[in-house]
Amino acid sequence: MPSQQSTSRLMGAMLLLHLTAGLILPFVLLRPLVSAQNFLLEGATISGQVTTAVLMLFVGSALPTAISCIALRPFRVYNSAAAYWLLALAVASFVLQAADNAHLLSMVTLSKAYAGAGAANTQAFQAAGVAVGALRKWSHYSFLLAVGCWILLFYGFLYRFRLVPRWLAAFGLVGAAGQIAGVTLRGFLGYPPESRLAMPLAPAYVALALWLIAKGLDLRHHATDLQPSPDATALGASSDRPL
Repeated sequence: MPSQQSTSRLMGAMLLLHLTAGLILPFVLLRPLVSAQNFLLEGATISGQVTTAVLMLFVGSALPTAISCIALRPFRVYNSAAAYWLLALAVASFVLQAADNAHLLSMVTLSKAYAGAGAANTQAFQAAGVAVGALRKWSHYSFLLAVGCWILLFYGFLYRFRLVPRWLAAFGLVGAAGQIAGVTLRGFLGYPPESRLAMPLAPAYVALALWLIAKGLDLRHHATDLQPSPDATALGASSDRPL
């Protein structure tokens, strides 16, 4: 159907935008801030760059919610609970990214105050810097966990109901699991991230997006995959009884 094809193309375009504006480019721009030995010295010099990255993160983190809303109607035909869980995880990831954005801007503000104060109250600024840096770190990992679970559920849904070729959905599942295990969980456990485990996620995103744009979702399997609900079964049984 044309409407289904248009929906699939819109989802594919949004996935490409989410990859670039939500998962890659902002973190490239933020690297000088978050990887600096002392962000108090660096933040004030790249405030415009950080602001640009934060604006991109607001847009990028809203895209999973938009994708989930678009997918809600076709997905809930297969599994209503999973479709709404997908939306809930998308909203949670947006909220957590908004908190992360506030901490990033707080780092820049603190850096500017530190630069303006000169040598005065250095110890107080260092202590505040440790606190703000810790808040940013844990809010960031919380966001990564939420968005990683969203990606995992999204690809899992596509795999379970064969809405795209299963090899394509499995590719995304491997990438999402690698991101969660190699980056997010290692961060929570106090280990440095192993970014190589998350590398398959980018080509998996691109492959899925291009497939949706070119081929769309395969919605032919729901008639055979869906099991009737208990209410529907009971209703059918009662209708078969003689009056």
